[in-house]
Amino acid sequence: MIPLFIPSPSISVFSLGPLTIHIYSLCIILGIVAAWMIGVRRWQARGGSTESFETVLLWAIPVGIVGARFYHVMTHLGDYFGPGADRHWWATWEGGIAIYGAIGFGALAAWVVARRRRIAFAALADSLAPGIAVGQALGRFGNWFNQELYGLPTTLPWGLEIDPAHREPGYGQYATFHPTFLYESVWNLAVAGTLIWADRKFKLGRGKVFAVYIALYGFGRTFTESLRTDYSYDVFGPLRFNAAVAMLICLVGVGLLIWLVRNRPGREEVVEFGSVEAKPDVTGPNVTDGALAEVAKSADDAGVDAESPPPKEDP
Repeated sequence: MIPLFIPSPSISVFSLGPLTIHIYSLCIILGIVAAWMIGVRRWQARGGSTESFETVLLWAIPVGIVGARFYHVMTHLGDYFGPGADRHWWATWEGGIAIYGAIGFGALAAWVVARRRRIAFAALADSLAPGIAVGQALGRFGNWFNQELYGLPTTLPWGLEIDPAHREPGYGQYATFHPTFLYESVWNLAVAGTLIWADRKFKLGRGKVFAVYIALYGFGRTFTESLRTDYSYDVFGPLRFNAAVAMLICLVGVGLLIWLVRNRPGREEVVEFGSVEAKPDVTGPNVTDGALAEVAKSADDAGVDAESPPPKEDP
């Protein structure tokens, strides 16, 4: 029986006239577009406006990209600075952006803009979570084209063929490796499907979908990190730094979910407080105390005052 190994692409760049197009970058862009499209549909279904969604993401995406590169460079300083450094810190198309930095910096930017726009940030995060997982699944194919971040040697039928020029030091005698990009892509798609199913079945809200996302992503990333051959600092003995971060993220996600279930049950009835259209009519004679309380709770979760007017826009 002839093994059915996975070949690596023969090219990672192509030219359009004077432009050099890096396929790695195209995979990242495709992931961002997918996350945007899925996220905006879910946000609209929650009652949010396209304008608010676009305003938040037009800040969060570039900040997230900068954060992704910053995190990677800071955890691989030897590749970019000092004796023997052979990579450029600004050349993102060579690979080297970290989802931890993207999510962390992007979420911080989104939170700041959401506060300014008087949006329920937790509801926005819940809307984005499945799309982010799909975007990660698509973005991982950039590693395939770059022949990077693969796993340990294997002779399994789905082993990934790596050209000699791209093999890590000490692995030159091996030809096929675990396709960790594929493992993580499949896992991320499964995570996205799980989030959508759980959200529909249990009517999750107030950040619970996002909590499940980071718990599941961290859990899966722990295993793929343990297979990879690329350099990473070790902590706690043989445990890789990125694997330790993934384990921590998983635990944070589980803890956050438990806290939210106990202290923030249900789902937001209102997700925007920045316009008259986004605010429900709570002044009629048939409005119950429960409805008033729900609006107040949603506003409290969003960190805004439901009764205060929206901030004036600059002329």
